[in-house]
Amino acid sequence: MTIVPADTLTMAELAQHFTAGYEGYFTPVQVDEATMRYMVESWDIDLARSRAVPGVGVCNLAVRDARGWIGGLAVVPAERRHGVGRALMEAVLAVAPPLVTLEVIEQNEPAIRLYEALGFERTRVLEVWSLPEPPLVEARVVEPAPLGGRDLPWQREDASLPADYERYEVDGGAMLVRGATVFQLDARDEETAAALLSRGRKLQYVNVPEGDVAGAAMRRLGGALDLRQFEMVLTR
Repeated sequence: MTIVPADTLTMAELAQHFTAGYEGYFTPVQVDEATMRYMVESWDIDLARSRAVPGVGVCNLAVRDARGWIGGLAVVPAERRHGVGRALMEAVLAVAPPLVTLEVIEQNEPAIRLYEALGFERTRVLEVWSLPEPPLVEARVVEPAPLGGRDLPWQREDASLPADYERYEVDGGAMLVRGATVFQLDARDEETAAALLSRGRKLQYVNVPEGDVAGAAMRRLGGALDLRQFEMVLTR
């Protein structure tokens, strides 16, 4: 098995590895070159410290200061459970910051066992919600600015916000969104959250902490709980 830094592959090759590595997964992923570039830039994926087995798999490591995040471990179906995932994870952790987090779908028991064997511990449950097109509720569009949230999942931290997101406000809350993707939401209660989410278009909200008011509002508006993930952390 030959493990190489991910920056020795082109962005198109990384996209191909990522897509092939999630084939047959609980939620198959289709990533093209432009999407991979967005992921690398928005999530601060360090390709020099990420690792790949050419033609087989890839493990992305994102880095911010003294924190790391596993931005995807993908292995092609024929090579799963042959030690490739563990080898990639060990290679990445050898060059990772002292604190590393990741998310894993709760049904993915082989991956959970691997991460626990490597020392990761579960911290909380995160939910992925999708929302149909609820009636439009009037909200103010204001100057974009982060909401000042703490302990946010990596993909929704202030550093992950795209340049062209919008900020909506109603009395008692605010939401950051771009297109169909909600990045941050802060609301005093379920009714306020529901008003913010009622933009008259489909929305998706990824990695909402279990019990968050946004999840309750999604359910109230007829949203679907697509999957649940364990957030896990390794501290060395």
